[in-house]
Amino acid sequence: MQTDFSPRLVLASASPARRALLSAAGIDVEVLVSGVDESTVEAADAAELCLSLARMKARAVAATLSADPGVLVLGCDSVLAFDGEILGKPHTPAEAVKRWCAMRGRSGVLHTGHHLTDLTTGKQAEDVGATVVHFADLTDGEIEAYVASGEPLHVAGAFTIDGKGGAFVERIEGDAGNVIGLSLPLLRRLLMTFGVTIPQLWRTSRKEDA
Repeated sequence: MQTDFSPRLVLASASPARRALLSAAGIDVEVLVSGVDESTVEAADAAELCLSLARMKARAVAATLSADPGVLVLGCDSVLAFDGEILGKPHTPAEAVKRWCAMRGRSGVLHTGHHLTDLTTGKQAEDVGATVVHFADLTDGEIEAYVASGEPLHVAGAFTIDGKGGAFVERIEGDAGNVIGLSLPLLRRLLMTFGVTIPQLWRTSRKEDA
């Protein structure tokens, strides 16, 4: 792509956290939910699963769009690898409590798959970010209160670091954004394979080009 051209980024995800990350980085995105049934996908490990889901989401949304110049579709998905298991969203309070009782005082690896598709050329690029998460040794009361808040029911691994769950993560090793759901450094590397830079996506750049 031309360096003076401002691409349009479409996020194939319903996650408000991913959109917030991009917005905080100065990037406006159009959000289109893929509708992919995640329960039908199986994989041998966490990295393979999250990348497969990210790819499916991006391709599903890309199939609904016309191939306008400069349109890039980004699909992302996150899962937690913990104690030999692959953990997505718990969905039920009982499952969330069970997970936290096992995770407290221990660590897991949060994997986020990223898949980027250029609608004009059909070119695709993808990669997985991995961040080690060390959980605090929560009391039973803290687990019950956190699960009752509803937050852990709808996020991979039953936790977040950008909400109430931030108090329950002692430290991480790696990219914090990856844990939230989208690694900006990884996105930068994927964009560069298309000849696109992060500054081209900044809102200020778009206004100046106009």
